Amino acid sequence: MVFMQKKFLKKNSLKEGDFAEAVFQGEKFSGTVIPGKEAGMVFLKLKSGYNVGLETAKIESIKKISEGQKVSKPKAFEIRQNTSLPKISILHTGGTIASRVDYRTGAVYTAFTPEDLMAMFPELSEIANFNSKLIRNMWSDDLRFRHFGVIAKAVQEEHSKGAQGVILGIGTDNLAVASAALAFVLEKCPIPVMLVGAQRSSDRGSSDAAMNLVCAAEFIKKTDFAGVALCMHSSQSDDLCAVLPACKTRKLHTSRRDAFKAVNDTAIALVDYKTREIKFLKKDYQRKSKEKFVIKPNFEERVGLLKITINMFPEQFEFFSKQKFKGLVIEGTGLGHTPGHMPDEITKKAHKGIFPAIKAMAKKGIVVMTSQCLFGRVKMHVYDKAMDLVELGVIPGEDMLPETAFVKLAWLLGNYKDREKVKELIGKNLRGEINERTPLDNTVEGQ
Repeated sequence: MVFMQKKFLKKNSLKEGDFAEAVFQGEKFSGTVIPGKEAGMVFLKLKSGYNVGLETAKIESIKKISEGQKVSKPKAFEIRQNTSLPKISILHTGGTIASRVDYRTGAVYTAFTPEDLMAMFPELSEIANFNSKLIRNMWSDDLRFRHFGVIAKAVQEEHSKGAQGVILGIGTDNLAVASAALAFVLEKCPIPVMLVGAQRSSDRGSSDAAMNLVCAAEFIKKTDFAGVALCMHSSQSDDLCAVLPACKTRKLHTSRRDAFKAVNDTAIALVDYKTREIKFLKKDYQRKSKEKFVIKPNFEERVGLLKITINMFPEQFEFFSKQKFKGLVIEGTGLGHTPGHMPDEITKKAHKGIFPAIKAMAKKGIVVMTSQCLFGRVKMHVYDKAMDLVELGVIPGEDMLPETAFVKLAWLLGNYKDREKVKELIGKNLRGEINERTPLDNTVEGQ
């Protein structure tokens, strides 16, 4: 297969890494030739950063525009201190924000030190004095509860060295989940901790990395905000970044630059990238203080999250109690439901053990109900199905996002030994994760 592609490229005086223009079914495609394993196809990495595969039999013409190139490391950046500027620390954990593309292979890689981040975004040096530190170089998919303790201690250390704010670079796949976890761990955080990511690698023309970093730094420098928040593109355009609440934000698109939105809430503020002006949308937020920095990094490892679908089996529910899990968050349907009733002969056998399994788990641990609908809140007093679940010991999760309820429950179980205290606190608002009332429409400017 690879041989067939190379034969096609050789015939057209092309090689991997060359920038080429192809006419395919009357449409022009310009991009870098990258490796492919599918027979009868040639692959181009477009300027947008996306790949396109073209059937060689349908290519009307293809020609080389320029020789191949390979991305090299940026030149070393000399960090000079300006006493008139505040101190901000960048803690680097990997992710697309530190990624560059090798145009010879089309691959994305993350092999840069924190100093390289400054070299890639030199305009940051005009905003503050930056100290940078590599904590981990990893995909956010590989995060575990223990990592949040490592990150929290690093934030606390930077604060003790005089940092007036911290920017945490992290992969976007679990950026929102990480923000919620850190909001609980950093119980008394006197400075802003801004989680920043990038949907597209830093050397793409469409990258959101520089703007997200710059807006986060400007927000730290110019406001009295403290605590954990996210700073990401507010729209597809390079105009505004939204500062989003740590426990009420979800990644809602796989690749758009404005993938992150507040759910059942609004953005805290908007940062204008061009003018560097900041507009607060909320007045009630945590402010910078001289309070003693307190972190509570403990999490209970044996906590699970179960998504409800149709055609479920008792074994799926029994797993958690049999494996001695201490907590379970259910991402239920609608207002907070699971299968379990037996209205006909089809369900009598399949559903018979579901409610007993939920009851067993609620007796041994703590079970919390959230909704897969995301917007709105669970209401477990409306239908008899949900009322039955409450009788079994399931606790309503109000309007918490499933992932937020998951990290909150793990954190509570890790820090409070009194089971009744955990039951009490899971339904109380501790970090902005629960609203007293859920707005019917949370669409505001920049959202």
